Amino acid sequence: MAATEQLAERIRHVLDGRWEETRQRVRREIDPAAFAPPTELLDIETHRQRTLEAILELTHTDFARDGLSPEQGGTGRHGASVTAFEMLGHADLSIFVKAGVQFGLFGGAIANLGTERHHREFLPGMIDGSLLGCFAMTETGHGSDVQALLTTATYDAATDEIVVHTPDLRARKDYIGNAARDARMAAVFAQLVVDGEDHGVHCVLVPIRDEQGSPMPGVTIGDCGAKMGLRGVDNGRLTFDQVRVPRANLLDRYGSIDDEGRYHSPIESRGRRFFTMLGTLVRGRISVAGGAGAATRTALTLAITYGLHRTQFESGDGDGEVTILDYRAHQRKLLVPLASSYALMLAQNALVERMHEVASGQDTSEHAQRELEARAAGIKAVTTRHATDTIQTCREACGGAGYLSANRFDDLKADTDVFTTFEGDNTVLLQLVAKGLLTQYKDAFHELDTRGAFFFGARQVTESVIERTIGGSLIQRLISGAPGRDADDALGDRGGQLSLFEDRESHLLETAAMRLRRAGEDGADSFEIFNDAQPHLLETARAHVDRVVLEAFVSAIDACEDEDAREVLDLVCDLYVFATIEANRAWFLEHGRLNHAQAKGVIARVDELCAQLRPHAQTLIDAFAIPNAWRDTELLEFLGETSG
Repeated sequence: MAATEQLAERIRHVLDGRWEETRQRVRREIDPAAFAPPTELLDIETHRQRTLEAILELTHTDFARDGLSPEQGGTGRHGASVTAFEMLGHADLSIFVKAGVQFGLFGGAIANLGTERHHREFLPGMIDGSLLGCFAMTETGHGSDVQALLTTATYDAATDEIVVHTPDLRARKDYIGNAARDARMAAVFAQLVVDGEDHGVHCVLVPIRDEQGSPMPGVTIGDCGAKMGLRGVDNGRLTFDQVRVPRANLLDRYGSIDDEGRYHSPIESRGRRFFTMLGTLVRGRISVAGGAGAATRTALTLAITYGLHRTQFESGDGDGEVTILDYRAHQRKLLVPLASSYALMLAQNALVERMHEVASGQDTSEHAQRELEARAAGIKAVTTRHATDTIQTCREACGGAGYLSANRFDDLKADTDVFTTFEGDNTVLLQLVAKGLLTQYKDAFHELDTRGAFFFGARQVTESVIERTIGGSLIQRLISGAPGRDADDALGDRGGQLSLFEDRESHLLETAAMRLRRAGEDGADSFEIFNDAQPHLLETARAHVDRVVLEAFVSAIDACEDEDAREVLDLVCDLYVFATIEANRAWFLEHGRLNHAQAKGVIARVDELCAQLRPHAQTLIDAFAIPNAWRDTELLEFLGETSG
């Protein structure tokens, strides 16, 4: 094995993370013919059938079963399950999404919101594919505002049944994956009404098709039809006209109806109960981030490979045409997002590890669950935005070749475009992150006044609020040993970089809290207060995610035992840092964190790092270890690449 191949293999080991063995199993065992992207444009029905067949093929693996606890008939290898499905993001993304609906959303609702009798009755069929399901949460009139869903589930004591009803068009369940063609049962989220009292959103299992595939009485099923992408996913619409199901179909882990028709819940607060229920479904959001990251790495692999072979214009010294990746602008176009993709992949690995700890009961505290939800929301928002921007850049970097369907960029663009808005609109998710940070701020200073969910008091000190959730002692040691902000090497020191990222988050959080407090004390309208501060809160959330991602990158490098791999990863990390600072240069200048000379130096340093990483470009994409069949394109054949 050549030295560059050995280096790529050692970097791959770092990127693959804790569930390296699972990633390698997917690379070896998943049938390329069944899971690779279609080599030609398929009609919708053919693509849907192909996608279903792939899902049924997955039932013969342990990947879905890994996501269940041993008590539920699984292995409890939650992190392995999420990692396996992330790998499908390199393949046909319709399969990735449909698998997420069946095993993650539908199966996850039963596993996390149901009790032992639901697990016994429904999970075996969910796992082996004999019970295909869908996740009916989103409504035409209420997307991210789940608490305000209009569908009702009313308990009828006379018949001991729950009556599920769609009161008007706004309450129609919309964009529901698996609903248009294949699902036989829906996990329906609705307002639970018992004895005239609304107890908030709960989940009820509702059969929507009989054994022959016909809609059940009272159920109307529509087909969303052609979409921008994900043509193999049968998104549909569901309405319910007084549909009756047994009381036992209520997934009642957090809210039950007893034999006397009385409602009980282990969580008294309706709001807290709602957020606890939704918190158990965080795995879907984590999986979307993983799939988006995988698709982005595929696009970068294709575009950088093209850039390493395609030439354009004479060099001027008689040595022939210049390889386009030798142009500094092209390096910035591709190597900067490559560095971000490395950083986000390592942050995703850390997030999946944290999810595994919470899901397997290693940390059952409310704080752990809350922190997981916020981190998942932030990384999903940033990773999916990165995917949308980077895949477009990669398409442009390949010129006309990138426009051809045979080279996959059209599918990568179209299939991932919706990722910015499903499993939570990114703007809403970043608001959730900001709210979580402000809650920590409030919790750190109990004596401060509050007004509503956002309007927390402020102090000039926020050190106790910044929670280092990844590599805490390592990060603290590096920051403690960092040179001062005005030192010549401040930006070149890893501790100095961490300190700068942390300082930006602290300042934004502190000033957001003070701003909200002042507005609240002035008696302004609550919506007006929040609306005016919304851009500030979103910027705070982004700064938080930048800091968490950097901590994950630094921690992964610290754990790397191979010196050559560490050296290259250090350069990639530096590029991520300096490119992030460059993108936010105005803020750092306006707030006195950089002087003018340092700000200019940041631009120069990005250029220098691109030049230093240029010789390693092939190694860095080889380390993604994307199976050849999943990146088989006309583009690579044209360049003389083997893709067998």
